[in-house]
Amino acid sequence: MNKTHWDESGLFQAILDKCPVGIAVIDYEGLYLTVNPAYCDIYGYTKSEMLNHSFTMIFPAEAKQSVLERHQKFLAEGIRLGGEWPVLHHDGQQMTVFSESVTFYPDKGLPARLVYVQNITERKKAQEQMRIAAAVFEASQEAIVVTDGENNIISVNPAFSILTGWSLEEVKGHNPREFKSGRHQRSFYIEMWQSLMNTGQWMGEVWDRHKNGTEFLKELSISVIKDPDGNVINYVGMFSDITLRKKQEELIWQQANYDAVTGLPNRHLFQSKLEQAALHASRTSHLMALMLIDLDQFKSVNDSMGHRAGDELLGCVAMRLLKCAPGADCIARLGGDEFAIIISDINEPSACTGIAHNILKELEASFAINGETMFVSASIGISIYPTDTENLEDLFKNADQAMYAVKNSGRKSFRYYSRALHDAIHARLRMIRNLRKALEENQFEVYYQPIVSLKTGHITRMEALVRWIHPTQGIISPDIFIPLAEDTGLIVPIGNWIANQAIKQLSYWRKKYNPELKMAINLSPVQLRSQEFDDISWIQTLQREGFHSGAITIEITEGLLLNSETRVNHNLKMMHQAGIQIAIDDFGTGYSSLAYLRKFNIDFLKIDRSFVEDLQGVGYELCTAIIAMAHSLGLGVIAEGVETEEQKKLLIELGCDYIQGYLYSKPLPVAEIEKLLILPMHDNHSV
Repeated sequence: MNKTHWDESGLFQAILDKCPVGIAVIDYEGLYLTVNPAYCDIYGYTKSEMLNHSFTMIFPAEAKQSVLERHQKFLAEGIRLGGEWPVLHHDGQQMTVFSESVTFYPDKGLPARLVYVQNITERKKAQEQMRIAAAVFEASQEAIVVTDGENNIISVNPAFSILTGWSLEEVKGHNPREFKSGRHQRSFYIEMWQSLMNTGQWMGEVWDRHKNGTEFLKELSISVIKDPDGNVINYVGMFSDITLRKKQEELIWQQANYDAVTGLPNRHLFQSKLEQAALHASRTSHLMALMLIDLDQFKSVNDSMGHRAGDELLGCVAMRLLKCAPGADCIARLGGDEFAIIISDINEPSACTGIAHNILKELEASFAINGETMFVSASIGISIYPTDTENLEDLFKNADQAMYAVKNSGRKSFRYYSRALHDAIHARLRMIRNLRKALEENQFEVYYQPIVSLKTGHITRMEALVRWIHPTQGIISPDIFIPLAEDTGLIVPIGNWIANQAIKQLSYWRKKYNPELKMAINLSPVQLRSQEFDDISWIQTLQREGFHSGAITIEITEGLLLNSETRVNHNLKMMHQAGIQIAIDDFGTGYSSLAYLRKFNIDFLKIDRSFVEDLQGVGYELCTAIIAMAHSLGLGVIAEGVETEEQKKLLIELGCDYIQGYLYSKPLPVAEIEKLLILPMHDNHSV
């Protein structure tokens, strides 16, 4: 074909140039004979870049050969061809075009093809998006409802029918308000529509009604669809049923913020309430009180009756606390047997006094738990914000310190935090640190006080008593540091050390002075509660020394037997079997009971010094009764605090077995007490 036959200035080319549809003429060899501007625009080439070049330039490289072969085949067969084709833009981007071509024979030469092309890339994308949207609409797990501009339903997806029970046929043409639950007030829907009109969107939680009549909570989002002129043509709502999720969230929130045993706020929620109350107090210039309440001896309930009974008791205590402080900002259980109360808007600290008294009084009444009658008391510490401190952590510490001050002074009371208390607490902490250091540096020394037989007048026993020889403060009284040692558990290593020293000293004295000499060692309740018999180090020392039965006597208090526990009972039984005698110290000052004297194989009663001091008064009758009772039970009696010959004489008349006191000797270190072991006994009282 003669390419010069194409006259670009001719009428045909003029028509091509003005045509809005892309048009090209391609010869048998596949070369462009002519292209119009619309065709060039579709592919991004200039006319000169396309003329006399193969039309395969617009196809991917791997498709060029097959496309050319089909082109020549279609020309030879004279087939009209139309369809969609993936092609490439000049910049490499893929496009989709629709083309139609017809075969013609210019100048009776080889056939050529006249091609009409439209760029349908965007339309194809839109169709794909519509296809995806339709698939999403059908497959979405979220319910979708589409309404017209009058808010009447025109379409719903399958998830809508599953979640609500309504089919499209049942709801089409209806307004969604027909399915509302009735839980929301009219103002709720007014605000919803105001948001839709102002912003074109609304999101929130709505209670609706299922087809079966049940109500469910849905998380709903509504979007407004408008035409180019701004007129509303559709509303699209998407929602999911969150009823179960909400219940689970509420349960999780409940578990995270409330105590399962008492139903009271827990420590987490309490902290939030405390912060809110402090902020309120700062804004209003009122006072806020924090009360910490710790139950006394609650552990014994768990130990004796089990944790289930303990939990039931805690629940009953919580109910009484709610009754005592109905106007409190928060009554919480912080954990264990510790509770807290926040009182806001008080004008003076003493406003909490009445509540504290009410709590103590209310807890005095017995509790009926599992058919058993129980009693419980409490120690209460109170700190005031912002009077005591503006730091909430310090506020809690202050109340805690006040509470423990109550416990240390006898429990069953309340106390306000004060600077004096703060100083006392810190002094106590220093003492505890020094006590630990004393144990590490061997600052303790065992003193001994003789126990004299009234039948023979001889020293038959020694009582081992510890003294703390402080490097700068001198001798520190046991009355000061023993309670601290018991509170901190240091009494266990201190007590074991004392017993070991005393046993070794007895072994030495028996060999040198008196083979029948015996030793009394004081044991704290903490020692008997915190150690198993086989783990008590001084028992092993005693066994190594090979002492016969009765060489060692342990002195314990009446209270230990009254509140005895399984481990205590076992330890006392094993000690008795090991030949260790047991004496009740300060007898008559506690809750005396004949039953436990038999049950625990008691060997001696030690009459408290207060009775001996009053031998000229009522103490005489008390000592008479104690000695007579002890002898009737086969027990020995030791009178403490004997200081005069008159007291000694009266005790001899009453039949007392042993005496101990300053009449013979005060507690002395080893070097000085040994002098008494070598002196004639008639000279001992002059010491």
